[in-house]
Formats: sequence, structure tokens, C-alpha cells
Amino acid sequence: MTPHLHRAQPYALALFRIVVGLLFACHGAASIFGVLGGARDGGSIPAGTWPGWYAAVIQLIGGALVALGLGTRLAALISSGSMAYAYFTVHQSHALFPLQNGGEPSAIYCWVFLLLVFTGPGALALDGLFTDRAPDRQDRDHTAEQNTPVAV
Repeated sequence: MTPHLHRAQPYALALFRIVVGLLFACHGAASIFGVLGGARDGGSIPAGTWPGWYAAVIQLIGGALVALGLGTRLAALISSGSMAYAYFTVHQSHALFPLQNGGEPSAIYCWVFLLLVFTGPGALALDGLFTDRAPDRQDRDHTAEQNTPVAV
């Protein structure tokens, strides 16, 4: 069963990336355009308002880029940093733990995007159109290099 799971890993990672990116982009769209229930008060955040409007722009654009798999690592790094900033400036002062201070979404998004920085986009990413090698092929090549005996 393990070989089957290894073959499916890039696609599972792609599904994870797409879902997380879409959810994050929806947060940004809600805050900027007032759709999907809007910001916390049901409306939109006025343009240029610090830090909420800028965070919403990062959420919308970063989430869309991550979902598409375009510039995934950089978009995920910026998104992760944005959520870390949100956690420590908005939530941390209210209580120690995310469960107590309402910062669970910020903390989870921060770590999820940091994971994507290190794992990359997986399969089905637009990044693959601009590189010579697809992510799943890189994984196979790297594994083959590790298993190749070295002549002394």
C-alpha cells in the first residue's frame, strides 16, 4: 500500500494546496468586496486601512496564487508571515493560547502556508509550466539518486 500512497502524494498535496488557497482567498474577498458574509461586521474594509485591508489583499492574491500553484512558495511565505503578524498583533495580547484568544485560524493558516513553502505545490500547479521538471518527477529523480550505488 505504501507505493500507492507515495504515487498519490503529489496529488494529495495539490488538493490540499487548492483547498487551502481557495479558503484563504475567500477570506480576502469577503473583507475587500463584502461578499460571502463580508468582514466581521458584514461589510467591507475601507481601502487602505492598516492593517486589515492590506491583510485582505494578501489573503485574496496569496490565496489565489497558492490555489493555482503559481509562485506557490513565495505566495505561501508572504501569506504565512501575514498570518503570523495577525496572530501576534491582534490575538496574542488577549490570551496566551489560540483557543482562548480567537487566533486559531491565523495560527493554522500560518503553519499551513509555512508547510507549503517547504513542500512546494505538488502536482497540477501552474509553476510546472515555467520549469523543466514537474514536481512529482523531481521527487522520483531525487529518490532514484539516493538509491543509486556509488562506485568507489
